[in-house]
Amino acid sequence: MKICIIAGLLLIGFISLSAIADTPAMGIVIMHGKGGAPTKHVVDLANDLKGKGYLVANIEMPWSGSRDYDVDVSHAEAEVESALTDLRSKGAKAVFVAGHSQGGVFTIYLARQHIVDGLIAIAPGGDVGNNTFQENLGEHVAQARKLIADGKGNEKTGFYDYEGKKGKYAINTTPVNYLNWFDPEGPMSLKRSVKEANSNIPILWIVAKNDYPALRRVNIPLFEKLPPNKLTKFYEANSDHLGAPSASLDEIVRWTVQVANAVKP
Repeated sequence: MKICIIAGLLLIGFISLSAIADTPAMGIVIMHGKGGAPTKHVVDLANDLKGKGYLVANIEMPWSGSRDYDVDVSHAEAEVESALTDLRSKGAKAVFVAGHSQGGVFTIYLARQHIVDGLIAIAPGGDVGNNTFQENLGEHVAQARKLIADGKGNEKTGFYDYEGKKGKYAINTTPVNYLNWFDPEGPMSLKRSVKEANSNIPILWIVAKNDYPALRRVNIPLFEKLPPNKLTKFYEANSDHLGAPSASLDEIVRWTVQVANAVKP
């Protein structure tokens, strides 16, 4: 029995590598979660994809533990675009963006206008349009608005971020940047991003089976509101929230190969 299982696993691996070999060269930008870093919960996914022949850019985003939203959303977009350009220059013919948690929310935001072959949202979390965010950060958003009105929009100030398990915690950024990221009607509203998503861009939306219940309650119905695309797919990773990137490797490979082959000339 054990021999059969091992043989089956080896066959799956062979088929996967064979499929990748016959697929246009693929590049993928990977974004970590809130307060995280490229070296944390996404690092195994990044390394495993590299090992399978993908061109990978595992980049630090403005919501990392060391950056404190040091730039606005448009600058963050430019950072992703720069990484995509670099992957294309290295030979990538099909390019993807994947983000975990806060990175997942940003990934869906990119679906509004960016031209990539596919987007992968891994356990999205950090929707500023959510009532919980508004209850915890509403006064700080109002503070940012007032400071901007008072002509102090570009002066670094103490604000607060929010993460479900961690609660509120201090960050230091400008009122302009803070409002840009945390306005409940702004760019990081997940409901708005879903509503405005480009139907031509397929999305792999991943929810962890053992994710935080609140995120499952939000993510599953939101996926169903995405514009139709025959390659868009919902997938449940057999993991908790933090383990979702690693647990999704096989599905990400399968899906990106399918998408890349569907769009190749």
